[in-house]
Amino acid sequence: MAKVKQINMENKDLKIGFDNIIKGNQEWMEFVKNDSTGRFQQLAKGQNPEILWIGCADSRVPANELTGTKPGEVFVHRNIANMVVHSDMSLLSVLDYAVNVLKVKQIIVAGHYGCGGVAASLSRTQYGIIDNWLSHIKDVYRLHSAEIDSIQDPEKKADRLVELNVHEQVFNLCTTSIIQNAWKNGQALAVHGMVINIGTGELIDQGCTFTNNESLGKVFAFK
Repeated sequence: MAKVKQINMENKDLKIGFDNIIKGNQEWMEFVKNDSTGRFQQLAKGQNPEILWIGCADSRVPANELTGTKPGEVFVHRNIANMVVHSDMSLLSVLDYAVNVLKVKQIIVAGHYGCGGVAASLSRTQYGIIDNWLSHIKDVYRLHSAEIDSIQDPEKKADRLVELNVHEQVFNLCTTSIIQNAWKNGQALAVHGMVINIGTGELIDQGCTFTNNESLGKVFAFK
């Protein structure tokens, strides 16, 4: 097995940043060591979360803090703008494991106001490889262009697309064979769409909860 040569970080800022990571981990280790509840010893044996969180990769929207949950209580998948793309094997693998192995009961698709990915999708600027990913958000805009174009304020326009994007991603999630087969087999499973207000910390229910495929439309709902 090849040995990894340690690189001397001459850049002072990089060194400080790395040292802070190690320091933070040492503080966390001390917290775990002194915890008297026994939950970390239990977590070391396995996980049993009831929630799957599909959120944005943005650093400001951590799932556990937003839901007031502890380590081991939320299974998480994050990507740019909390997208559910039917060809995304990473998301599908997480979803399959969460639903069929962990047997989660609640799935939350969480967008957030001020999402950079959503804002970028409303522009004609070319950003690079991410443009291929943003095209999925542009498809959401295409479906709702009349409503979005009627909004004059750029911030409100982007915020409305954030909300509509959550609705569309919830729908995409519910039309996967993984979710539909879970419902077909009688598994208790609810899919929710929510939007985070970063300034207040509020998790805003978007009123698009599904617990079965009855309202998906006949070409989307499997028999």
